Amino acid sequence: MNNGLHKILVTGASRGIGHEIALDLKKQGHIVLGTATSDTGKDSLLNEGMVGFKLDLNSSDSIEAFLKDLNDNHSDISILINNAGVTLLDSVLSTDIEDWYKVLATNLSAPFMIAKNLAPKMIEQRSGKIVNISSLASEYALENHIAYSVSKSGLNMMTKAMTAEWTRYNIQVNSVCPTVVMTSMGELAWGDPEKSAPMLAKIPLGRFGQPTEIADLVLFLSSNASDFICGQSIF
Repeated sequence: MNNGLHKILVTGASRGIGHEIALDLKKQGHIVLGTATSDTGKDSLLNEGMVGFKLDLNSSDSIEAFLKDLNDNHSDISILINNAGVTLLDSVLSTDIEDWYKVLATNLSAPFMIAKNLAPKMIEQRSGKIVNISSLASEYALENHIAYSVSKSGLNMMTKAMTAEWTRYNIQVNSVCPTVVMTSMGELAWGDPEKSAPMLAKIPLGRFGQPTEIADLVLFLSSNASDFICGQSIF
């Protein structure tokens, strides 16, 4: 990567892990573009000094319109943080096919489409970084997480496939795979003490993660300090 400040895109930047990442990158002086699922989220990003977009990652039309806007007005993005994600909790037998498609569209297809759109400029510049926010659930199966786990496992393989093709152009692609992080989505899945206790027992620290702890690793992977790290899924 070139030294200095960058234009960075963070999906799902209005809350949770993405919000912490976006704020920390802005504090470093970078120009941060963030997406949100609502007008309220978009406005909050604008009020915090970022460039905000409303984006439905489950809609190919919404993504295509968003990518056209990027190509027309922000073609110089050099770092992409694919953070936005969704989970729908259900068993294998009870998972509705529409829910399955929604999770995979948001967690896997959308990151692919956005990275594919931004990569040609990074290749031209011979410089770029892509950080995909995955999950420990990509490696360890959990009950009622079938669609989520499959989508995140696919995201890790996408990281490796992009690395195989793009590292030669000095583009580093890596995944971050946290355990449970207590965002609103974490509360949805693990807020019930009866569910959280067995999971906490598996975590050596005996607690869930905080968004800032994930953001610290993302900042490292977005910096020149990580120029020799590529194709990794960091758990």
